[in-house]
Amino acid sequence: MITSEISEQQAKDNEAYERLAEALDKLPNGFPQTPARLDLKILKKIFSPEETALAGQLSGHWEDVEEIAKRIGLTAEDTAKKLAAMVPRGMVRLDQQTGASRYRLAPFLVGFYEAQLKLMDHELAHLVEDYFANGGAAGIMKPEPAHHRVIPAQQAVKSEWILPYDDVRAILQSAKVFHIQDCICRVQQAQIGHKCEFPANTCLSFSNLERPPVPGDITQAEALALLDKLEEAGLVHAVSNIMSFGYICNCCGCCCAILRGITVWGIEKSVAAANYYADIDPALCVGCGICRDRCQVHAIANQDGVSVVTREKCIGCGLCVTGCPNSAAILNKKPEAEIVTPPADFATWEHARLHNRGLVD
Repeated sequence: MITSEISEQQAKDNEAYERLAEALDKLPNGFPQTPARLDLKILKKIFSPEETALAGQLSGHWEDVEEIAKRIGLTAEDTAKKLAAMVPRGMVRLDQQTGASRYRLAPFLVGFYEAQLKLMDHELAHLVEDYFANGGAAGIMKPEPAHHRVIPAQQAVKSEWILPYDDVRAILQSAKVFHIQDCICRVQQAQIGHKCEFPANTCLSFSNLERPPVPGDITQAEALALLDKLEEAGLVHAVSNIMSFGYICNCCGCCCAILRGITVWGIEKSVAAANYYADIDPALCVGCGICRDRCQVHAIANQDGVSVVTREKCIGCGLCVTGCPNSAAILNKKPEAEIVTPPADFATWEHARLHNRGLVD
């Protein structure tokens, strides 16, 4: 009898995990199955059966607590408590703009994966690595628009050229709250034995909404100084691929999943390139190789003793420019016909992704 009850519960739990995996893959970001069902193994590592049963009933649409409670057969009070407990772990999202108690399912990437710093251990790190390598990266990063877009190093681009949605310093100067945390990608790579030369504490988020202070908060001056420091170190600024964004990832090609889409998994447009491209003057280049070392996507090669940029591979980050000791590298604005304007907002981005994935007309 006991064995039968356990088997029935396991069957229900497995069904709930399957339902959650399907719900996540219906989101614009995607969460494809893999042959070994590594997607389910990741979910079982992160979500408890109880959390899975609730999250699997949600979608990408905002819903009131009362609507959700009615569907799952719990009181509104109990449902609100369970959902509120899942928000800090990144599993569900709370509508913070209207102040209403509305929730929706959070995607895997960019979403609850980045919130697993405390949970990231050797087992989860290897599950994620295998998942990305066996179709997860392609399923998540190939559809367009890309999750992230590149912001050029602020010292590399002429001020009169910089587009409003690329002027990250001005955007930071208008924000009120700033927070820094470790990069989940570097933490994950450290767990599988990769030693990255860059610091982990590099993920910057910010908001115009005031809130009580929490550990990891920094001042505006510290945020601006950090931006300069990370540019100097040689990290790529990557932000949400919309006009108005609230975080800046500072990425390396050896750890960060989005750039590894290019460097490891051969997904050429896993990140939306900036509207600029690098060029190197052979008359000024002395072949020192600094630009090649700083290029996180291997877009610069040595040809006959000088550095040459492969424009098709260049993501317009400008790190070659800021690192060149001889001013041989420059960042050019792309011709008007090649300028790609990011989606206006998250809703527009989501609809475009769903359309391109064949999930909506």
